[in-house]
Amino acid sequence: MEIRQTNFLNNSPEHQQPQEAPKKRRRLFLFMVIGGILFLSGCAGRIFIERALPNDPLAYDPVTLEPIEPEGLLTRLKNLVFSKEVPLAGTKQDRINILLLGMGGPGHDGPFLTDTMIIASIQPSTGEVALMSIPRDLGVDIPSHGWYKINHANAFGEANQSGSGAALATKVVSDTFHIDINYYVRVDFEAVKKIIDDVGGITIDVERGFTDTEFPTDNHLYQVISFKSGIQTMDGTTALEYARTRHGNNGEGSDFARARRQQRMILALKEKVLSFETLSNPIRIHSILTTLDAHISTNMLFSDIMGMMKLGKELDLSNIKTVVLDDSVGGYLKSGITQEGSFILEPVTGNFDDITYLFEHIFDPEATLTKVEKLEDTPQQESPTLPPTVIEIQNGTWQAGLAARTQKRLDDDNIHVQTLGNTDDRPMMESAIYILDPLGQDAAQAIKGSLHIPIKETPKDMRTEEGIQVLVILGEDFQE
Repeated sequence: MEIRQTNFLNNSPEHQQPQEAPKKRRRLFLFMVIGGILFLSGCAGRIFIERALPNDPLAYDPVTLEPIEPEGLLTRLKNLVFSKEVPLAGTKQDRINILLLGMGGPGHDGPFLTDTMIIASIQPSTGEVALMSIPRDLGVDIPSHGWYKINHANAFGEANQSGSGAALATKVVSDTFHIDINYYVRVDFEAVKKIIDDVGGITIDVERGFTDTEFPTDNHLYQVISFKSGIQTMDGTTALEYARTRHGNNGEGSDFARARRQQRMILALKEKVLSFETLSNPIRIHSILTTLDAHISTNMLFSDIMGMMKLGKELDLSNIKTVVLDDSVGGYLKSGITQEGSFILEPVTGNFDDITYLFEHIFDPEATLTKVEKLEDTPQQESPTLPPTVIEIQNGTWQAGLAARTQKRLDDDNIHVQTLGNTDDRPMMESAIYILDPLGQDAAQAIKGSLHIPIKETPKDMRTEEGIQVLVILGEDFQE
């Protein structure tokens, strides 16, 4: 066998190959660079799809709810490569569970006792949705307190540390039914009224008319409230009364009937927000949440909320499953009495195994489940009324009457234009919407949805008549 010795220090001319080695090294380096770029491109594409969503409301497209692409190649590469993969919690398990809590809040009797406890469950792969209402009188084990009605969990948490009630209630629900609760949202009565009023009310199909002669007032007295059957639009106060009433006649006088009404209200609100681009505008959502900060508690980041909004557009709302845990014939619960003599609800079987099975298999078509109902279609929601906005349309083409025809088109969509005119320079190649006053944000979004014209950054040197809040330029690319 021939043994060759290599002298790494040999610099004699006869052993040097001055061109070949550097060429190989350069080629090797070039291949490594190209390979690295291709690898990063593949990784970046994957990371881009799954990257963390931003928490800045201005970072989202108000129509698609997708994050706005950063400008510039280097900025995009930095954003792609260094973004952290943070999908919505529960996505990998194909089950996102959200605990919805409603309470009276300060100024009401038992301010932190939860009136509403609903698990909203989503299966992302199929777009299926289920709402499961938990009665407030259900007896459960609350850590450090023992056996109590489940609506006490939030109050005990608040008594221990302000702001921690929702987290304790979430833990109790999770431990009791052995399911993962990914998110919680707790609102008080004031938040419910404000949110519904901010979206222009909600439309609900009242299944059967009823009257409640014992509805509580703020001064600890009672008032009479009534609802007629049929489709009707409710403001925040009326919708809250509809969801809270407990002593109605005509079969509406139980906590279980109330739970079904609460489910209807939640679905109507969701339908209203997702049906109109002006209401799902990230800036508007952020503004509402900021205003109601003292009345809403959640472990969701703003990025999670936007992820939920985007997911909400993909859900199958024609087949929503609903469950109200009750003590009816064939139900999962029965009435009982505590050692102190208080009314309580408890599992028929003596444990929560059947209810846990129900929750786990609610989306399983092969499972045999009882008390699972299909909610009727939520009524079509009325278009929200936009605040008065001064809008001008300028025709940037030589098409006579284009601005007037577009004004009529917007008027049919309940968007009223005050001023028409022509651009100084014609023809303008591109159409655009310019927001000249922050108060014109909602109107601009509505115009964008109606005319399919992009909203663009307003040039610093743009001149318009005083008082114009939204300017619409119709260019050659505009399609009537």
